[in-house]
Amino acid sequence: MKSKGKNVKKTRVAILFGGKSGEHEVSIVSALSIYKALDKEKYDITLVGIDKTGRWLLPEQTQLLTQSQNPQLIKLNQSLNTVSLLPFPTENNLIPVGGGASSQKAMQFDVVLPILHGTYGEDGTIQGLLELAQVPYVGAGVLASALGMDKELTKRVLHGAGIPIVPFLSVKRHEFLSQKESILKKSQEQFGYPYFVKPANLGSSVGVNKVKNEKEANSKFEDAFQYDTKILIEQAIDARELECAVLGNHNPQASIVGEVIPHHEFYSYEAKYIDPNGADLKIPAENLSAQIIAQVQEFSVKAFKALECSGMARVDFFLDRKSGSLYLNELNTIPGFTQISQYPKLWEASGLPYSRLLDRLIELAFERHKEKASLKTSYEPLS
Repeated sequence: MKSKGKNVKKTRVAILFGGKSGEHEVSIVSALSIYKALDKEKYDITLVGIDKTGRWLLPEQTQLLTQSQNPQLIKLNQSLNTVSLLPFPTENNLIPVGGGASSQKAMQFDVVLPILHGTYGEDGTIQGLLELAQVPYVGAGVLASALGMDKELTKRVLHGAGIPIVPFLSVKRHEFLSQKESILKKSQEQFGYPYFVKPANLGSSVGVNKVKNEKEANSKFEDAFQYDTKILIEQAIDARELECAVLGNHNPQASIVGEVIPHHEFYSYEAKYIDPNGADLKIPAENLSAQIIAQVQEFSVKAFKALECSGMARVDFFLDRKSGSLYLNELNTIPGFTQISQYPKLWEASGLPYSRLLDRLIELAFERHKEKASLKTSYEPLS
């Protein structure tokens, strides 16, 4: 008698990670956490790393990384074989090319986990490639990814949906170069000090700066513009930072509500990933009224639907300590999946363990792909 689970075909999973982004290192750590958590009895896993130049690499697990113990210096091993992901919808192939890999057999996969935080991964670019290849993939589609990545457009959609947002201005780099004095003056007049400047298309608090006075404003703006051609200027609010995880496609569900308590001046990149004591994560958040919890969950699901998300999202809020007003800060379509990341921790506390969460995300990817594949791609007039 054969033992249970033998001869059962494994689901072939490709994990894409790294990327040309200021969040490259965070992506690597997330991908490694996912690799370790995926059930090896269910999944045949292929790791595909993208370095900071955009080169795609096919890593062996034993030689995947250098500086693997340092989240600030961790990087892909540059001696790895180069690969290319080709839109080959009938075969769903990952075909190794160049670097001595051309003689290798093409590898097939059934679903892709694009764990690429930030630009060229979370912004719809990879999602567009996967759509062309007709491969199921985890997370939001092209439109939701692009909208969710651009903080200005996210805010405009959310505002139109009746969801409260933090007051803001958006400025493009060419505008700042030609109108620097007037923009700095307008920011001061509209928000006073302090206020925040942040890249419009980046996450993990990369390039986010708190402007405390006129003297340091110019340098803080210039730093933010190193990472994006458009930045946001936002009012600084003395607030509690709340987070909620959303999971699903057409009928998304919200997790319990958590809170981030930074030990730094704000929840910076260093507080998130470098300093092991940079922040406390309270799950569930303490001393919240039932009304606020219900509002956070309601706005999270409403924002998920307004941006036409699918699969997953983490939604971040500010709760003003003085007025009690709630503001949706941002929505992340590919939230962090490190061991200390809020998204998996929120679901674990809601009764869905990390490995089962990954199972569910893969199920949702197949569900969404099946629905799209059922659509006609040629015109057939009604008789």
